Amino acid sequence: MSKERARLRAAREAEREREKAARSRKVARRERRRALLRRLRPRWRRRRTGRLLARRSRAERAGIVVLTLAVLASIWALVPDPALRLLLMVVLLLVLPAIVVIALDRRT
Repeated sequence: MSKERARLRAAREAEREREKAARSRKVARRERRRALLRRLRPRWRRRRTGRLLARRSRAERAGIVVLTLAVLASIWALVPDPALRLLLMVVLLLVLPAIVVIALDRRT
């Protein structure tokens, strides 16, 4: 009886080893393929940080939003002509990124 169990155990272990070897060959083949694709694909450095306005602190972002809303409200309150009001709002929103970079750039 114990010889039969030993023989069955040896057969199970041999089967496990074959499966393990097949799995490791498959993983190695996948890794070689991925390495080849990494070498063939051109590399571009991603400059994004993954968050919108991540270069700015929370206080700077809040200041940008508050000042923009204040300017938009003052345009709405002080400019009587609706066409000019709309034009000034569009110009402000288009020029806002440049103003933010000029005002809050940390390179200097």
